[in-house]
Amino acid sequence: MADLAGAAYRDPSRPTAERVEDLLARMGQDEKLAQLGGVWVTELARAGRLDETKAKDLLRHGTGHVTRIAAATTLRPTELAALANEIQRFLAEHTRLGIPAVVHEESTGGFCARDATCFPQAIGLASTWDPELVCAVGRVIRTQMLAVGARHTLAPVLDVARDPRWGRTEETYGEDPYLAARIGVAYVRGVQGDDLARGVVATGKHFVGYGAPEGGLNWAPAPLSRRELLERFVPPFEAAIREAGLASVMNGYHEIDGIPCAASPELLDELLRGQMGFDGTVVADYYSVRTLWSYHRVAADESEAAARALEAGIDVELPALETYAEPLARALREGRADPAWVDRSVRRVLRQKFQLGLFERPYVDAAAARSAFQTPAQRGLARRVAEASLVLLVNDGLLPLDPAPDSLAVIGPVAASRRLLQGDYHYPTHLELRFGPIREASDGGADARRDGETALPALPPPPTSTSEGRVDLAECFPPMVTLLEGIRSRAAPGARVAYARGCDVSGDDASGIEEAVAAARGAEVAIVAVGGRSGLSDGCTSGEFHDRAELGLPGLQQRLVEAVVATGTPTVVVLVNGRPLALPWIAERVPAVLEAWLPGEQAGSAVAAALFGDVNPAGRLPVTLPRAVGQLPLYYNHKPSGARSQIKGEYADLSNTPLFPFGHGLSYTAFDYGELELDAVRVPPDARVAVAVRVRNAGPRRGEEVVQLYVRDPVASVTRPVRQLAGFARLPLDPGQARRVVFHLDTSQLAFYGRDMLLSVEPGEVEVMVGASSEDIRARGRFEIVGGRRVLRSAEIVPTRVEVG
Repeated sequence: MADLAGAAYRDPSRPTAERVEDLLARMGQDEKLAQLGGVWVTELARAGRLDETKAKDLLRHGTGHVTRIAAATTLRPTELAALANEIQRFLAEHTRLGIPAVVHEESTGGFCARDATCFPQAIGLASTWDPELVCAVGRVIRTQMLAVGARHTLAPVLDVARDPRWGRTEETYGEDPYLAARIGVAYVRGVQGDDLARGVVATGKHFVGYGAPEGGLNWAPAPLSRRELLERFVPPFEAAIREAGLASVMNGYHEIDGIPCAASPELLDELLRGQMGFDGTVVADYYSVRTLWSYHRVAADESEAAARALEAGIDVELPALETYAEPLARALREGRADPAWVDRSVRRVLRQKFQLGLFERPYVDAAAARSAFQTPAQRGLARRVAEASLVLLVNDGLLPLDPAPDSLAVIGPVAASRRLLQGDYHYPTHLELRFGPIREASDGGADARRDGETALPALPPPPTSTSEGRVDLAECFPPMVTLLEGIRSRAAPGARVAYARGCDVSGDDASGIEEAVAAARGAEVAIVAVGGRSGLSDGCTSGEFHDRAELGLPGLQQRLVEAVVATGTPTVVVLVNGRPLALPWIAERVPAVLEAWLPGEQAGSAVAAALFGDVNPAGRLPVTLPRAVGQLPLYYNHKPSGARSQIKGEYADLSNTPLFPFGHGLSYTAFDYGELELDAVRVPPDARVAVAVRVRNAGPRRGEEVVQLYVRDPVASVTRPVRQLAGFARLPLDPGQARRVVFHLDTSQLAFYGRDMLLSVEPGEVEVMVGASSEDIRARGRFEIVGGRRVLRSAEIVPTRVEVG
């Protein structure tokens, strides 16, 4: 290394901006370009240790990022931390400028690492309607990532999901921008903390509109108008930036109006940085820079693709330096790329590294890393979150099972499986792409893939170290509780609990259904656990790259459920799936249905607690569940002319209403709502209105009600939604207890982009609705905004503050 003892960038007492400029001035072009990409850990390591021969080649100019030390290996925490330290030490001691790397990972449903806490998938987090609980999840993710030297996570997914056929719906917080914003802000606050020097960079993805693809197909164009984009899809990102200081954003793979997001300065520069005030780093979704020439065909070659992406504002190419290497260097030599674009992005990367404190603290205590994983408190939180995420869709009084039956039949392909309780970005599910399918005794059969069927179409898997060979991922699960284990543990002492798989998640093998029917006939209650297989590799039914044209249960699972119900044995169906399903028959024929989504490591304990009444389910749907695919797209906040056929209203062959509306969820108790109270009925366009309602537990059990506030602008200069969520509160109540909920509604929540595309609050009447779901409205009121039109910036929109008395 050069003699840099007196270099300003090495002096932590100097201002960050001065340190950045000093370091940038010392860098050559190769060193600058190296900061604009990453290196796969699998290219750097052998048998869990740094391969210095490879490092001397791949890290000779430094690197911006190291890609997924945890999520691409089977290393345990101590080994992860040690390898991260080796990489940082090599960069400090064997590169000219000693610039540390950012290690990035995944954490949609918990840190994607061996031994890390496996929380519910994102759609389950959203079903809690509990930002404080989600913030606690974020804090665990931060603690575990910091312990192993990972400082940047590619989460949360802030896409508003508008089509459940899209396989990545499970990674989102649902269909509503306000709910996604509240959950997203909480997650970012938990992960980043108050100071990045003690936190982990969160990445809001995928900017923007990725969750509304044509046909529900991944990477498909998003047919969105400018107004719809700004009002429905931008708000979760903007809230995370404005309220939580979101430090990183990732582009989407899709295009809008002919421009791929990876090549759109209108989105990544003018909107994101100019209008929304974002000042962090923009990282490329994996291989998306390359897709500008290989997929979207807006660039003639890799060199042009690199230039277009860099100009648009993508600072870091992930997962590895590819088009930003020689192809970008060629564009610079030929005058097709401006060196100022390189300096702009390098400044952002260096600034973030200084903010993280990497230059002063590049190493972690490897010996202490293990203590940050799988603590009793973390496992307890995983159970609480799983319990809070459960949504009781249907109940004719069968649940809770109190008193507990003397005999139970636990049936279905999900019942005894650990694998099927995980989402596509859980660990080890995520590693199937690299190491092959997970095989477990309870999860074999027709839905198991053959070896060699795990490569992604269009995207290459991460490079595999030749020394690792085959890995049995079944050994890499965290300590998980299956549904069968949870039910057997909680059943009445001496109760008989029979188990029958019945069928696989997919495939046409019906040979086990007869056994399942016999088990049901011999039991007082049958519990049937059905769903899907989430993941990225072949054979999965949901997750990234796994979009579906139909939304029924895959394989023979419907036949299995119908056969069990036909026995006459009271039946509970537990849905364990990543996408919203269309199951009209299940609502009509099954006495009780519990939606568990993908609940993670404490699934069995949480589901059993709900079935037997130890926990009163209080999760609420973050999405609308359709009756049939033909209704799609279907969402609650549609326009007045939407979601119905003129003049009859319904389809000729089907109801136009949802099977279950957004915000729906039943309870084992009942809640009464009082009259709506408003502290004002005429307000200026920059006021706050207190909207109050008294809610009482009128039933026999303690429970939690999710009180939901909706607003509507009945007459406006452009069409407005029939209702839109503007606040909510998860309210615990003992039997007979009543509490007063006050929503402090800022009129900025009524702002929209008018005919002139200016964000404004218009004078006029406003309808206010409070209820138990978007369709179950219990109290109504009105107030009027008087005075002139208020034009405002999006940064001036204020979330609703909730006060509970």
